[in-house]
Amino acid sequence: MRIIAGKAKGTRLKMVPGKHVRPTADRVKESLFQVIGPFFDGGMALDLFAGTGALGLEALSRGLDKAVFIDSSRTSCDVIRMNAGASKLSDFVEVYRNDVQRALPLLKKRRLQFDYIFLDPPYKKNLLAPTIEKISKHGLLKEEGLIVAEHEAECVPPEEIGAFRRYRLLNYRDTSISLYEWGEPSESGSLSGEF
Repeated sequence: MRIIAGKAKGTRLKMVPGKHVRPTADRVKESLFQVIGPFFDGGMALDLFAGTGALGLEALSRGLDKAVFIDSSRTSCDVIRMNAGASKLSDFVEVYRNDVQRALPLLKKRRLQFDYIFLDPPYKKNLLAPTIEKISKHGLLKEEGLIVAEHEAECVPPEEIGAFRRYRLLNYRDTSISLYEWGEPSESGSLSGEF
C-alpha cells in the first residue's frame, strides 16, 4: 500500500496488524481520486474509521491543506501518525482516538466544516447511514463538499441520507463507493433505514 500521487508519491504506508482493518486497495484509491480530484487546491478532509489513514493522506498529498483522522483503535491511530511522518505530512494532520459517533458533536463544537469526508466503517455493523445522518445533523460538510463512503458492493446504502443525496456510485468488484453531496430532499424525506 502506498501514496499514489502528489508530493508524497511513492511513500509506502504501514498496515494495521490483524484483520479488523480493511485498507482501501491502491487500484480503488487511484480510480476514486481520478473521479473526485485528481488534485486539489487547498481544503480540509475528515477521515472517519480511518484505519491506516490512507485516504486522508492521499488527499493531503494531492493538495488538501489539512486532514483530521478519527479511529477508535489506539493501534490505528499510532499507524496513522507513523504514516503521516513517513510521508512528511505530519504538520497537516490531527489524529484522534475516539468513537466516531462521539467525535462528530465535538467537531461541531469546534465549528469545523470539511470539503471532503471519507468514511469506511466496518462492514456488517450498520454504521454508514447513522454516521452520514450525524454528519448532516451537525453540518460538518461544506456546501460544495463531498462525502466518500466505502461499502460492500452487495450492500448499497440509500440514495438519500439526511440532507445528502448520492450522485454517483463507483463499483470495484466486491467494493463500492457512494459519493454524496448536499441535495434537495424528496417528498418522502430521509431514506436512511438500516445500513
